[in-house]
Amino acid sequence: MRSYLKDWLPYRNKRYYVFAILTIISIGLPFIRINDNHFLLLSFDYFQFHLFFIKFDMQELYLIPILLMLLFVGVFFMTALGGRVWCGWMCPQTIFRVIYRDLIETKLLRIRKRIKNKQEDPVGQYFKKTIAVLIWTGLSLLATSNFLWYFVPPEDFFIQIMNPTEHYVLFGVVVSTVAFLVYDIVKLKEDFCIYVCPYARIQSVMYDNETIQAVYNPLRGGDVYKDGQKIYDKRRDLLKVEPASECTLCDACVKVCPTHIDIKKGTSQLECINCLDCVDACTTVMSAFELPSLISWTNTQSNIEKRKPKYFRPRILVYALALLSLTIALFVVGGQKEYMLLNINRTTQLYKVKENNVVENAYTFLFQNTDNKNHSYYFRIVNNDKIKIKRPTEPFMLNAGKKIRKIVVLKTNELLVNDNTKDSPLPIQIEAYSIDEKEKINVIRKTTFIYPRLDKLKK
Repeated sequence: MRSYLKDWLPYRNKRYYVFAILTIISIGLPFIRINDNHFLLLSFDYFQFHLFFIKFDMQELYLIPILLMLLFVGVFFMTALGGRVWCGWMCPQTIFRVIYRDLIETKLLRIRKRIKNKQEDPVGQYFKKTIAVLIWTGLSLLATSNFLWYFVPPEDFFIQIMNPTEHYVLFGVVVSTVAFLVYDIVKLKEDFCIYVCPYARIQSVMYDNETIQAVYNPLRGGDVYKDGQKIYDKRRDLLKVEPASECTLCDACVKVCPTHIDIKKGTSQLECINCLDCVDACTTVMSAFELPSLISWTNTQSNIEKRKPKYFRPRILVYALALLSLTIALFVVGGQKEYMLLNINRTTQLYKVKENNVVENAYTFLFQNTDNKNHSYYFRIVNNDKIKIKRPTEPFMLNAGKKIRKIVVLKTNELLVNDNTKDSPLPIQIEAYSIDEKEKINVIRKTTFIYPRLDKLKK
């Protein structure tokens, strides 16, 4: 083993490790529950959102905008720092293509002879290709199910999928998604990355001279392209013009590229997904000449100036600060989870005046227990001790996850406002709480108590 390959681990192998870790995490997370809460779940059946094993109801979906902003800023940060590193190292499309092309077609069924040649599609071998499609169809079913587990939890998914006539929407989504994945991975292939995915179109505006990419060094290898056109096909022609050039024009970097580009053409090619297969290919070839690779994961400016890339620059620091701020906001807002929800609505009747000038106001209280335990609830008026609760007179039980509508009547027999001209709305605050866990479960809501004018009392 030559010195340049000593202790060298190809980027391809590193990507495989990343793919395996991401796959294990994505498949395993939906099955992990703490107090019946999931790590990440958006359930349209129960109108709930689970995050970090905390359950939020639809009334608490103020977390979703923060998560979306976190996602977009994270993509911007990742792209400005490392180019299309998401595409080459984490995108499901890339992972699925590697599984189908490298694992099933090449390693398992030997339809492709070498993993280092991705330019030529194998001809014939229709039986093996059919087997490959069938295997991938099974894996597509697993991938689709895994995706849906973040919307329909596994404990419900397997029950519903066994009854397709009762859950035809879920069954239809599964079938259509599997069909798309089979067409996408078997027929569309990397054309999805080049022509369909919008990320390729927006990434260029996020790049700067310090963005890390797979870069060919023309100062060592020689200028193979001019104005976008290849000017040398053979090494001897290149050596006539640039005798010191080290590129062998073997095109190993071209053959291994999944998106069928020539990295020697420059870094302005939107098709490059930063998979770094070309770096591995060039490293292997140049090691035979006891030379370092002509292609590296760096940037053009660093190559020219022979220095390390500048990772900490204003754009990156701004994105990093935004990510930190959004992450803190997510935890702060998520920590304000309410274990009881309460909506207070007044009835259409403003008030009633009973004997002895007793004034009553009626309300509709909608309680919801968002905790995973049953609780007994009651409430009190916080800021006016002259207003009392007429009904209900006793605390009431509400099971976990359930809602209940209560008609609440408040009353007073004291003179609250001395006004002969108009009715007076009095602001009041109502604290609702759990009898057994008052410190943890309590909310305060504002409403009004309508007190009549004096002539109504005299009647």
